[in-house]
Amino acid sequence: MTRVTYGPPSRQKKNRRLKLARGYRGGRSRLWRTATETLLRAWAYASRDRRTRKRVFRAMWIVRLNAATRMRGMPYSQFIDGLRKAKIELNRKQLSEIAINDAAAFDGLVAEAKAARG
Repeated sequence: MTRVTYGPPSRQKKNRRLKLARGYRGGRSRLWRTATETLLRAWAYASRDRRTRKRVFRAMWIVRLNAATRMRGMPYSQFIDGLRKAKIELNRKQLSEIAINDAAAFDGLVAEAKAARG
């Protein structure tokens, strides 16, 4: 009976993994074990940071809104409370974009929030 080796699939697997490691410095892109360890760590960071990115962006929008509303004489928390009472359903990303790009519309939203709070 002939001897069966796992040569071609093994080489293909190795080449796939090394191709993914292209662009890394030194042995991280050339050595099998180092490249594998680096890729596993990179994938772990990537999956962690996909979740973190959502938190970071939300925090950034809130900071922008806080700055924009304080310039108009109202803190962020009161602004959000006023919008909720006025039944204006815009998310923080949309509000942040309005604050940056359309000052007149944002002034109107702040006025609505003040009026709704009483």
